[in-house]
Amino acid sequence: MTDPTAPNPHLAAIPARCVLPADALLGEGAVWSVRAQRLYWVDILARHLHRFDPATGNTATWTFAEEISAVAERASAPGLIVTMRSGFALFDPAIGGEPHYLHRPEASLPDNRFNDGKCDARGRFWAGTMDFACEAPTGALYRFDPDGRCTQHDSGFAVTNGPTWSADGATLYFNDTVKGRIHAYDFDAEAGTLSNKQLWLQLARGDGVPDGMTTDAAGRIWLAHWGGACVSCHDPLSAKELCRVELPVSNVTNCAFGGPDLRTLFITTARTGLSPAQLDAQPLAGSLFSAQVDGPGVPAHLFGG
Repeated sequence: MTDPTAPNPHLAAIPARCVLPADALLGEGAVWSVRAQRLYWVDILARHLHRFDPATGNTATWTFAEEISAVAERASAPGLIVTMRSGFALFDPAIGGEPHYLHRPEASLPDNRFNDGKCDARGRFWAGTMDFACEAPTGALYRFDPDGRCTQHDSGFAVTNGPTWSADGATLYFNDTVKGRIHAYDFDAEAGTLSNKQLWLQLARGDGVPDGMTTDAAGRIWLAHWGGACVSCHDPLSAKELCRVELPVSNVTNCAFGGPDLRTLFITTARTGLSPAQLDAQPLAGSLFSAQVDGPGVPAHLFGG
């Protein structure tokens, strides 16, 4: 557990470049498809799913009737599991149409929506919900199993982001974004349960709030800063910041490793929440960026269903 002071200005800065100029209202949900060698990412508020091919620069886009927030590929069937505003669903880009809903755990909370999510190594999809207005602490963390079971594991969040896991799979990291906190839980991989919740990192005042994150092959945690114009890299135990990727836009939302060698960090950003003056100063807000880093990531886990 740590409560760092202001960011160290002497840390190594990794440059980022814009790989896809876009006007995403709320870019999120980045995940690299090893099978397709393409990046899936979403624009939550525009209700778009994008699939970007970095080799050609081409993008395929699907539009839905409600917001889409997170994506994972399926292990035993074509297509994806996704979180829509109201629940977990299946969607096959090769077929198109509307997603097939599997479970809506918060039908009694119409002002909530799903946000970030990822699969664990056992093929279970973990995803968090949040208040659409980012104010009421009505969000929760859920685990959706391949057999259709859905379990709530924590609650009381206005905005959720993450999760990601330690390299050994024994720790799950999850963000209480509005409060600027990242919590670490002991993770029982066999049972898929959490315990011993602790504060792992409290972002310094003026450094934004924690958004999406991912883990590299060395176990380092890479964290997007909403309002902080960067992705920071941290030691998984001490939470000490090791380096950061600096971006020319303030609202940085998510990151995922991709490319043939998994050494490219793809980064999503957002336009929402910026004033007209800020948008004029940040013409690339909402675009997709990448950075070349010193070590590879790991392939995204697949959903077991």
